[in-house]
Amino acid sequence: MPRLQKNDNFIDKTFTILADIVLKIMPTSKEEKEAFYYYRDGMSAQSEGEYAEALENYYEALQLEEDPYDRSYILYNIGLIYSSNGEHIKALEYYHKALELNPKLPQALNNIAVIYHYQGSKAVNNKKTNAAKEMFSKAAQYWEQAISLAPNNYIEAQNWLKTTGRKYNIE
Repeated sequence: MPRLQKNDNFIDKTFTILADIVLKIMPTSKEEKEAFYYYRDGMSAQSEGEYAEALENYYEALQLEEDPYDRSYILYNIGLIYSSNGEHIKALEYYHKALELNPKLPQALNNIAVIYHYQGSKAVNNKKTNAAKEMFSKAAQYWEQAISLAPNNYIEAQNWLKTTGRKYNIE
């Protein structure tokens, strides 16, 4: 089942070896191990731009993985792929599913904000002022949440919030 990595760099090889050792030592079920293998292969395929293969692996991992925290990262990565492919509605769906399982996932909150900001910018270009305001407000809301979880991250979002007067007042 292990994916043959086309780009066998040192970091990928090291991660694979360490992950395999950990899985052999840790008391995990067969399903949990199999879910991890699919997840790892999905990450590998995703990093190489093989999105269809990555999605197949992530969906297999979702069928096997029961831990909500681990499932949230699988869902998050599926969202990343849909976002990369410009399928923003589907990406939002998966980011929200990830947040239902793990509300402290700032990268999902950030990516939701990025999509809303992008939609706001498109609305501005199409002279749809009300839609733009709504999208920018949503972006601000999600960036505030992401920044509250990870105050040292998302510097561009922090600057955008300040310069547009949309808040950002982390204490």
